[in-house]
Amino acid sequence: MKLVFASNNKNKIQEIKQLLPSNIEVVSLGEIGCTEDIPETEDTIEGNASVKANYVTQNYGLSCFADDSGLEVEALDGAPGVYSARYAGEQKDDNDNIQKLLLELKDKNNRNAQFKTVIALNLNNKQYLFTGVIKGEIITEKRGTNGFGYDPVFIANNSDKTFAELTSEEKNKVSHRAKAVEQLVEWLKNNQF
Repeated sequence: MKLVFASNNKNKIQEIKQLLPSNIEVVSLGEIGCTEDIPETEDTIEGNASVKANYVTQNYGLSCFADDSGLEVEALDGAPGVYSARYAGEQKDDNDNIQKLLLELKDKNNRNAQFKTVIALNLNNKQYLFTGVIKGEIITEKRGTNGFGYDPVFIANNSDKTFAELTSEEKNKVSHRAKAVEQLVEWLKNNQF
């Protein structure tokens, strides 16, 4: 089975390919000739995942799935949330985003946070949503060099390592994206596509 993954983010594509079974071939946006930036116009993570999947299905007529992820911090009323990638501006710089987050949390005692991923699957003229969440906290300084985004400052509950200190194999066992992909894979297996 061939599915388009509505992303050009090499890190995400690699992560997803490692998580999906070998009988599902993942194709990136670049591989189908989609070079435009798909506008993320919704104000929810679910909405943006749907928008991206719908864009590919409507413009290319292909079965696809898209994800949107965000970091939701309790003390910041769920921010940066849907704006996680561009929290510090349109340049989407991971270090700038982390610095802004740490500054916003400087005087806060509550550092509880969660990563959330929603996957929208468009298949046979229907859309299915799968959600993965992992709870944890934001630490005060960066640790680790693996991963991307907010990984260097996020420690999952019941762990003493940031996501950036985990190997990709370790992260893929526990991450929000892994949980959402697990649901997607389970659904695909049970529905015999």
